[in-house]
Amino acid sequence: MTGQKDEGPHVVVLGGGLAGVACAHGLGDEGIRVTLVDRNDYHQFQPLLYQVATSQLPAEDIARPHRAIFREYPTVEIRTADVAEIDAGNLAVTLSGGDRITGSHLVIAAGARPEYFGVPGAAEHAFPLYSVADAERLRRHLQSTVHANQPDEGALDVVVVGGGPTGVEIAGALTELMAALVATERISKPGTITVVDRGSTLLAAFSRKSHKYAHKRLTEHGADPRLGTGVAAVHADRVEFDDGSSIRTRTVIWGGGESAASVVGSATGLTTGRGGRIDVQPDLTVDGHPHVYAIGDVANIPAKDGTILPQLGSVAQQSGAWVAANILRELHGEKAEPFRYKDKGIMAMIGRNAAVAEVGRHRHQMEGPLAFAAWLGVHAMLLSGAHSKTDAFMSWAWDYFDRDRAATVEWSATPQRIAWGDDSADVPHIIVDRGDSTTPAGSN
Repeated sequence: MTGQKDEGPHVVVLGGGLAGVACAHGLGDEGIRVTLVDRNDYHQFQPLLYQVATSQLPAEDIARPHRAIFREYPTVEIRTADVAEIDAGNLAVTLSGGDRITGSHLVIAAGARPEYFGVPGAAEHAFPLYSVADAERLRRHLQSTVHANQPDEGALDVVVVGGGPTGVEIAGALTELMAALVATERISKPGTITVVDRGSTLLAAFSRKSHKYAHKRLTEHGADPRLGTGVAAVHADRVEFDDGSSIRTRTVIWGGGESAASVVGSATGLTTGRGGRIDVQPDLTVDGHPHVYAIGDVANIPAKDGTILPQLGSVAQQSGAWVAANILRELHGEKAEPFRYKDKGIMAMIGRNAAVAEVGRHRHQMEGPLAFAAWLGVHAMLLSGAHSKTDAFMSWAWDYFDRDRAATVEWSATPQRIAWGDDSADVPHIIVDRGDSTTPAGSN
């Protein structure tokens, strides 16, 4: 497998997120040899990261081991390792240990990492929320802060940077967590949750009606949206804004943007564009490299109108399945087809009893239980590519949404689990203190 190419098709997939898993599934279904490389031994279900961070789910429940996913796929081999270099010209990747894997096709699905836009101190002091390890690191920090219960100003206050879905969802969950801590007398009063965004609205990609709904529900839950404001610097004990003001806090959560995984910087022969992502052709190949594909969050994927598709889970999964189909077309002597994205809509959870969704071509807007039903349906479809027991997820999710009691608090009770019913040996190895928060092989 190392060095010389083997006879017959052999697809090397870099990244075990939604895009990489979908691609490997499609090829494995047809008996094509695949080597899936990821630094982690698990696939992470990113839409639920905010629930791990706020102690509503254990981290292991949203991390599905790759070997379990592909247990019944004999032609799919899993390599758990960091990647040191991508050689597009030779369809190869070099692992950090020195092994070199070469294939007939190379699929780059290495995911994303936080983009701090050069804000001083952000990389050192802010908590990103792009991986299971990030979520667990934030959970431990919040837990230690609450246990310490320091009386000085800002000890329990949180600043969330970014008013998109990530920022809105974590802010909503944090307000519920604070209310639960007060109700259980763990703290005397809740910390202030401030959501900061340079734009004039929350959930900017949504409709005006959704903007108003998200703002209303967050403020009702106790959050403080601070719009039209940018972050100038992040310190260990405060965050400074570009209007000269500041907020004392020990917890800054960064949801302000993302860029391509750092491993893309090691690649030779690839053209990158916005966000450091790889520019791809309509059929998802890399220009000048007909056997190299880039998919998911690592790629700038063109839409029909000439714009770039957003970094969404549905885009990642569909692009992965499309690349598998295009490779199979090539192997059958057919021409690759341009990617056609089926827009499932956009949605966000604002709290246990609040959600917003815009679905269909005309972006029909829904709120509350109907929006949650749309959220559930889309995420169940995303999950089905990496887990066979979506009924367990559906049952858990409806119970989560319908409960009237306060958010589950890990330090006073056991978080509610998704009853996957899997073999106890299928346990992911989540490394929290790796020393960085990037995902160089495999977010989406």
